Amino acid sequence: MPPTLWFREDGTFKIVQFTDMHWHNGDPDDLQTRALMERVLDAERPDLVLLTGDVIAGEPCRDPAESWRQSVAPMEARGLLWAAVFGNHDDEGRLSRAELMAVQQESQLCLSEPGPKEIAGVGNYVLPILSARTGSLAAALYCLDSQSYAPPGLGGYGWVEYDQIGWYLAAARALSKEFAAAKDGTPLPALAFFHIPLPEYDEVWDFHACRGVKYENVCCPRLNTGLFSAFYSVGDVMGTFVGHDHVNDFEGTLYGLRLCYGRATGYNTYGRDGFPRGARVIQLREGERAFTTWLRLDDGRAVTEPPEHAPQGRVLTSDAPGQSEPCHDPVP
Repeated sequence: MPPTLWFREDGTFKIVQFTDMHWHNGDPDDLQTRALMERVLDAERPDLVLLTGDVIAGEPCRDPAESWRQSVAPMEARGLLWAAVFGNHDDEGRLSRAELMAVQQESQLCLSEPGPKEIAGVGNYVLPILSARTGSLAAALYCLDSQSYAPPGLGGYGWVEYDQIGWYLAAARALSKEFAAAKDGTPLPALAFFHIPLPEYDEVWDFHACRGVKYENVCCPRLNTGLFSAFYSVGDVMGTFVGHDHVNDFEGTLYGLRLCYGRATGYNTYGRDGFPRGARVIQLREGERAFTTWLRLDDGRAVTEPPEHAPQGRVLTSDAPGQSEPCHDPVP
């Protein structure tokens, strides 16, 4: 049986999100990534670590299984529970998503699951968090495979498919029913984690107040399959957490749902001068439909008050904070 997630006795539950580590083969840049991870973990002491895709670099990895094991060594050494969703690069090497999932599940600290075989993707699963007081369901974390690339002819990045959304709706109904039995119909507090941002990340930046920065375009799918609408209709998910775009870290609220980027962690990939690598930290409090979040940077700083951004319309290129450059890499 996999370990169970629990709120602490003080009513908190802390998650560290590492994203876009792009681990290669234990190269010097990888070791810099590991040192960052170790500093963050020792400073924050989380209850769970969630890796939101592009954990390894794919094709540059000589042995993808060994690269994955190296990438999670900081959590393994500290006895910290961890889970992951896939990005668009993880399986570009010699191992498929299914094979990389099997590598993850070698660890007793890993909570990742393959998910239902009959739906798209590998790694669609939900992690319940139980109450320290009653032992009953108190919150949930949805993990989804946002795929890799769109089919030829359409171009751009992949998306969460309709059958995955159907799986989410069924899982949410079951969990909400269990939670409502003790909570008089109050929605279950939940968060969602996946790699590629939703198209709504563009909307929240362009038309709503946000906090944080946007140094590249939101590299979202060209099709919108309605995952945001599903979250909104159910009402359990309070926030979504993605990666993919290494020099964006903003968060904003759209129709009551907070859309958040992580902070890119890896040194063996592109970044931006003056934009330190780091991690996002998320803290839930039992019994509350809210969360707090901050950034922990490589230099040890905790960023609790990121810069404010007022909506200014779409600007495609600029060196100024709050404006953006084109998508980070070519796609089919």
